[in-house]
Amino acid sequence: MKKRLVFMLVLVFIVSSVMLGCGAKQETPSEKPKEAPQAEPKKVETLQINIITGSTGGTYYPLGGAMANVWSKYIDNLQVTSQPGGASVESINMVNTGEVQLGMAMNNIADDAWKGKGTWEGKAIQNFRSIGVIYPEVYQGIALKESGIKTIADLKGRKVAVGPVGSGTAVLSEAVFGEAGLTFKDMGAQFDGFGDAASKMKDGHIEANFGVLSVPAAAIQDIKTVRDIEIIEIKGELFEKVKANYPFFSQYIIPAGTYGNTEDKYTINCQAALYVAPDLPEDVVYELTKVWYEKTSEVAQAHAAATWLSEELAAGNLEIAISGITTPLHLGAYKYFQEKGITIPDEIKPID
Repeated sequence: MKKRLVFMLVLVFIVSSVMLGCGAKQETPSEKPKEAPQAEPKKVETLQINIITGSTGGTYYPLGGAMANVWSKYIDNLQVTSQPGGASVESINMVNTGEVQLGMAMNNIADDAWKGKGTWEGKAIQNFRSIGVIYPEVYQGIALKESGIKTIADLKGRKVAVGPVGSGTAVLSEAVFGEAGLTFKDMGAQFDGFGDAASKMKDGHIEANFGVLSVPAAAIQDIKTVRDIEIIEIKGELFEKVKANYPFFSQYIIPAGTYGNTEDKYTINCQAALYVAPDLPEDVVYELTKVWYEKTSEVAQAHAAATWLSEELAAGNLEIAISGITTPLHLGAYKYFQEKGITIPDEIKPID
């Protein structure tokens, strides 16, 4: 009896265990949730733009390089590259055709292009816009002291470097000489870049040399290291004639001691300015304008030509940035000057 009872209890236990096992929910290992595919970070392309400057012996080339470096440093996703060129005329032409996005040029040359005068007589070009002033362009003529040349009239029959082909210097030389009753045919005119002209003058192969440069000009200082020089003045009646026909120009004084001169010397100046392709985006030109006029002192550390503007801006004179500008501003530059409370003359307001 006991054996039977034990047997029955064991059987009941086995059946109960089986039933409990069948009724229990079987748990399956939890699956790790799948992670959503990670989106690749959006690539931001760097915008590459070029600024055309001038010949390697002039002011534009090293100054343009310093400006390009500062722009590239402070503007995200922008790389500005400086390249040499023939200066003002070539700069305006290349910006106009879209070969480059930025150019340095004299304000009178830009005005000629816009109005179809001078080099562009009867064939105006207007596919460019202004940003603003860079520095005063000083027309500087020097002669070997031994030559006896002191005035423009003395250049007749002499070997004279009048500026590179396609440069504002060559255009201005032709105009100034014309007011003095001379043409390039009246002299041995040579169209050398400023560096080459300086080398020729040091070697005595030319007697006089002209350039639109900042003061002091490295090319002239270089000549002075081996030659005694005379500054060719433009003043009095000749200045009045130039001013009457070319109102962009002002009388400029080269201070005594600049090039070894014991007295102040008189010449003329206009403005170097920055010009840009009209299709360059507004936000890009806004940043170019902002960085140039707010980091000018940094550019001045690299090239003395920016010192004048740096000092004007430090004195709170941002209005100088559009002084002498006669062609329409780019929308980006206009936006910057508006934000700064600068009054923009109607004739240079954007036309886009």
